[in-house]
Amino acid sequence: MLAAYFDCPGGPENLYVKKVMKPHPGEGEVLVKVAASALNRADLLQRRGKYPPPKGASDILGLEASGSVAGLGPGCKGRWKIGDAVMALLSGGGQAEYVTVPEGYLMPIPNDMTFIQAAAIPEAWLTAFQLLHFVGKIQKGERVLIHAGASGVGMAAVQLVRLAKAIPIVTAGTQEKLKATANAGAAAGFNYKNEDFSEKVLAFTQGSGVDIILDCVGGSYWEKNLNCLSTDGRWIIYGLLSGGEVHGDLLARLLSKRASIHTTLLRSRDKEASNGCQQSFTENVLPYFFGGTSPHLQPLVDSVYPLHEIAGAHRIMEDNKNIGKIVIEVPA
Repeated sequence: MLAAYFDCPGGPENLYVKKVMKPHPGEGEVLVKVAASALNRADLLQRRGKYPPPKGASDILGLEASGSVAGLGPGCKGRWKIGDAVMALLSGGGQAEYVTVPEGYLMPIPNDMTFIQAAAIPEAWLTAFQLLHFVGKIQKGERVLIHAGASGVGMAAVQLVRLAKAIPIVTAGTQEKLKATANAGAAAGFNYKNEDFSEKVLAFTQGSGVDIILDCVGGSYWEKNLNCLSTDGRWIIYGLLSGGEVHGDLLARLLSKRASIHTTLLRSRDKEASNGCQQSFTENVLPYFFGGTSPHLQPLVDSVYPLHEIAGAHRIMEDNKNIGKIVIEVPA
């Protein structure tokens, strides 16, 4: 089968499509014929040699996939049958023609949704759902500041905050991105490049600040985050795009607000995603992707690249040009 590959860490130019062995489903695993995958920051980090796959996981890129069931391993419990349209969060291997998935990781694709759209759901939406509900314990009426609001996770988080009857506020780097977040339901948005988002957030919240911050930026934002975090607020760090180094009296500032810092990594919670988090998402959120529901949730696809143009997809994400998800289409 064909798969996205690189032989040594480096830039997007190191990526190519390689012929590799087709996987065989093991005990309790399902073989999926992949129709589409989607790009994540973790793929870029893995390509640079900074985010290796966990022990036992595929070293092929791709943390999510959509497609159809092509085979069942021994011990499968009969939930899925050949030809079923499915999507899944993965520990790797999604950017290939086939991938094996533990049957509990699979989710059904809403019947009016394409494989391209479905590929944009698992990583971004499960991540946002986990951050808000399992880590942040979001409550009705709370205010949530979402950094990188126009990213895949950001756009999912805006809609999930609305679904929880809370108030989403975003930061982004262009007016075009802020407009997209407003269309998705953001109550307010601020351009971090030309305005102090902490001052703007405090003004918008009439001085009370936000209850939850979803932060994938890290070190460079710490002071502004604490400035606009409310008393007893929760600051959730799930990425370090600006690095992890902090200079200043972070702990005293945090203590003065009785605030808490929570951290989470995507790959280290894959087992959670297969049980509590994923089950809750499937039961409580997935129905809102079906037509005719209100509110209606919608994955946002920025662009679609064929597998053999994966280097170009990586360049777009590295340049922060995408609004929503970049999807990789796998040849039939």
